[in-house]
Amino acid sequence: MFGKKINLVLLSLFLTAAGVFAQTDGTYGGYSPYSVFGVGQLHQSGTSWNRGMGGVGIAARNNRFVNVLNPAAVTARDSLSFMSDFGLAGRMSIFSDGNKKNVNTLLNIDDFVISFPLWRHTAMMLGIRPISDVGYSITSSKIDPDSGKQTFVSAGNGGLYQFFAGAGVTFWNRLSLGAQFNYNFGNISKDAGTSYAESSYRNFQSGDSLRVSSLGVKFGLQYAQKLAGKSALTLGATYQLASKMNGQSVHYTEKGSYDRQRSVIELKDKNLRLGSELGIGLSYSLGDKFFAEFDYTRTDWSSSNLDQVIGFSNSGDAVFAPSVGQSFRLGAEFTPNRSDIRYYLRRCTYRAGAYFEQSYYTVGGNPVNTAGITLGVTLPVFRWYNGISLGIDIGQRGLGGASVKENYFGFNVGFNVFDIWFQKRAYE
Repeated sequence: MFGKKINLVLLSLFLTAAGVFAQTDGTYGGYSPYSVFGVGQLHQSGTSWNRGMGGVGIAARNNRFVNVLNPAAVTARDSLSFMSDFGLAGRMSIFSDGNKKNVNTLLNIDDFVISFPLWRHTAMMLGIRPISDVGYSITSSKIDPDSGKQTFVSAGNGGLYQFFAGAGVTFWNRLSLGAQFNYNFGNISKDAGTSYAESSYRNFQSGDSLRVSSLGVKFGLQYAQKLAGKSALTLGATYQLASKMNGQSVHYTEKGSYDRQRSVIELKDKNLRLGSELGIGLSYSLGDKFFAEFDYTRTDWSSSNLDQVIGFSNSGDAVFAPSVGQSFRLGAEFTPNRSDIRYYLRRCTYRAGAYFEQSYYTVGGNPVNTAGITLGVTLPVFRWYNGISLGIDIGQRGLGGASVKENYFGFNVGFNVFDIWFQKRAYE
């Protein structure tokens, strides 16, 4: 009965999450002036468990949490276990440009994933998560000798999301292979306009409405080598193929009240692509007491052709160009004593991590760099491996040589649900 109630609750949450992700009502999924470029600011992958360790997970195998970063990791589980993760994330960002400062706060549903066994050494996971966030509102003004005061306004919102289904299999209790199929979709709206104080000048406005979809696939592997005692090394790797983008880009321009033009571009005709991604990770574990990992990820958007469609490349005077991005991540977790019956805090798992990222595009030839540190903890709840994972993320984002800097403080909450399926009761 307990398991059936959990399953009904999880189904409701999954449908709710799908509905929220599909909204295009103008609300922000993320907020940053740097999301004006391309498909927006790429969302950090992983659940609260991954994020508490700097976002690592390519080489992680843990039977208590769903690891969405590598489809091969789905087989790291108890044989009859059903697992789920539902996350919320918030962020407070402080933007500074010289003496000017602006503050923005957000709270959104982050991800939802369920995982269950298929047959012996095989398992599967299903979920939905954000890929990128677009959210910004920029206003500037200047005085022109002829037209008087000119006010420029640029705003955008939306983002891309992903339904995914992955499965994995383990051979010889060492080698795990996995594959994941993705359906990426979303809507992005970008508008810009210039208004004049002098009435003899006509106001100008332009904008783009983008509807995007694509199908993609991701492969993963993990190889675990036991060492002395309970220690082990695990090597992990993932590769996500570039995926062709379908959909439409609607561009409009408006001068004054009557001169309005509209054009429609079919994205498939422009050979647009979401970039490919290669990830490599190495981890060390000591039983269920200590775990540490280092990950390197390389994303290649250089052939995405985003700079060929105005809806993705339109960024004012800045020279936008898709490029090759990369990230370096380091994280660890420690559990004092999972079996301690006297002190609750000794049963909790504590995490820390750090990361450095370079964006998948350049502006004026320079990438946007992001660096941060993370802290996290999982609080055990009820029986089995149920728990609540909490994490914080403190970092800075900025374009090299630019005066605009983004300092942020993020937090995330993950609800980890664990249950046992297909139990047969024995009666005497």
